[in-house]
Amino acid sequence: MKILVTGHHGYIGSVTAPLLAQAGHEVVGLDTFYYRGCDFGRDALTVPALTADLRDVGPADLDGFDAVVHLAALSNDPLGDLRSDWTYDINLEGTVALARAAKRAGVGRFVFASSCSMYGASSGDDLLDETAPLSPLTPYAETKVRAEEALWGLADDTFSPIAMRNATAYGVSPRLRLDVVLNNLAAWAHTTGKIRLLSDGSAWRPLVHVVDIAGATLGLLGAPRDIVHAQAFNIGSAAQNVRIRDLARSLQVVLGCEVETSDQATPDPRSYRVDFGKLERMLPSFACEYTVDRGAEELAEAYATVGLTRAQFLDEGRYTRLAQLKRLLDEGALDDQLRWRVAPG
Repeated sequence: MKILVTGHHGYIGSVTAPLLAQAGHEVVGLDTFYYRGCDFGRDALTVPALTADLRDVGPADLDGFDAVVHLAALSNDPLGDLRSDWTYDINLEGTVALARAAKRAGVGRFVFASSCSMYGASSGDDLLDETAPLSPLTPYAETKVRAEEALWGLADDTFSPIAMRNATAYGVSPRLRLDVVLNNLAAWAHTTGKIRLLSDGSAWRPLVHVVDIAGATLGLLGAPRDIVHAQAFNIGSAAQNVRIRDLARSLQVVLGCEVETSDQATPDPRSYRVDFGKLERMLPSFACEYTVDRGAEELAEAYATVGLTRAQFLDEGRYTRLAQLKRLLDEGALDDQLRWRVAPG
């Protein structure tokens, strides 16, 4: 297939786009390159790319593509808290406009990177499958819910949207993020010798490695239409439903560091355990390669190899999405709608 991958230069995209190309697909990336220069190591494989703002993509840009893998988004809750209108503009309105343009251009399959965060706070320890009530607690999660609703309304005999409700991602990527929980805790351990918990650690969180998100994307692109058409899939594995405090203890064993809890720590309301049975049934050829322990070992080795410093982690913020966008805004590179004043080189 000829596949457009939006956000191909991001944390998940810089792993997914090369994997799709290595599998034999013709892959073209599309990115606005907010995170140019925020590299961690080197890309194993680059793909041809378009430099464009997601909000400006029209049907002509999508002519000839068989599928779109839509990863581009403002990626986390702190960004949504800073200016929620940015998140609604890009993550919701941008996604819906892209899907409509793809449908008009004759794109047959539209794989959308949604999120398990839309389950919000669940009662008790019940496992939540794709039929569970959605209780988004943040602008980020709400935009994912509303975008999915819009995609199901566009589905027909010629246009098949698929929602990947990804668990919280972790793992090494050429565009590393240190604002996701496992990567963050491992970075604390590497740069300070301690794991620092900012919550009381009681919350449940499902995790999944970026490589496994990429593998699931590949599987869903090639799956028979009748089993994926207008369907949502939780992406992850049951073994990686973990409490944050237990995750810290696992890291303590793997990395040999101390664990401390902030004096201001409070319960995190975002707590949920997720059922991944539907993915296992519908896509039996796919299984997650990574465990949390393996991911922690990979992160520790990568941080040491690249030489991640305390300054890079805590001061420069090159691997934190909110810090990088604030830097671009402060420098005047971006306007108040997160559009480039001068196109990046």
